[in-house]
Amino acid sequence: MKPRAIVFTLFGDYLRYCGGSARLGAVSELLALFGVDPGTTRVVMTRLRNDGWFETVKEGRETRYQLSAAGWRLLDEGRDRIFRHRQGAWSGKWSMVLLRFPESHRAARDESRKALAWLGYGQLTASTWMSPHDRLEAAEKALAGSPAVSIDLLTCESRGLHHDQTIARRCWDLDALDDDYRAFIERFEGSARVGGMDALIRRVHLTTDYRQFPFRDPDLPAELAPKGWHGGRAHRVFEELHSLYAEEAEREIERIVGVPLEHDAYMQQLLDDRRTFVTQSEGPAQR
Repeated sequence: MKPRAIVFTLFGDYLRYCGGSARLGAVSELLALFGVDPGTTRVVMTRLRNDGWFETVKEGRETRYQLSAAGWRLLDEGRDRIFRHRQGAWSGKWSMVLLRFPESHRAARDESRKALAWLGYGQLTASTWMSPHDRLEAAEKALAGSPAVSIDLLTCESRGLHHDQTIARRCWDLDALDDDYRAFIERFEGSARVGGMDALIRRVHLTTDYRQFPFRDPDLPAELAPKGWHGGRAHRVFEELHSLYAEEAEREIERIVGVPLEHDAYMQQLLDDRRTFVTQSEGPAQR
């Protein structure tokens, strides 16, 4: 795992609930659990601050890193993409974004592509992006201020389900994604309950590994997913283990940071749902 990814996992899963801030010493202690030395942690946090994700406050000889407004938005968007999956029958309608950029605006074009991919859009052609969900308003916000020559936002339908499935395969590398979902399941499914620091370490590995998928998976409706699709099963494995390790992992965070976690209503409901799910299930098999 890259140190930058670990930092976002720690702030997204834990430190946002400690006021969205932590002392550099505490962040260094946490990253040391994953083999990151203090010098590297300082460099990573400085770069994240320079990129606009954090602000710093001096407290005597200590430096405290506080999520910026942009950092909060990033974590809010990521939390929704990671934890909330759409259910129910698909409407059969696509959200379509048509973009045209001057050749001289390559950097802006690349940033727009990243923004659309994060929202779950797939690239059908050089200028056409598709999503099987109603995300035109989100796309409009993400592209506000873009130097594109033109931006057209449309809702459309194809000639039938076969064509829809073809569009999905052209927009996303579903075979490679399914292979990675299968690998995730093989790595984590059946993991045993652990306590203390081991629970924190495993949960960070779990979340950091799973956090890659929202960048690549548009949360495909069942109608568009390939036969034998492993995405749903991978999400269930993630849900079960994320809940299983929660209490022990959070206790270790509170000990290191020195501040109790206070979940907001969004996360508290999610945790309650997860704990009910784990209690009612047979629990993961022991390895």
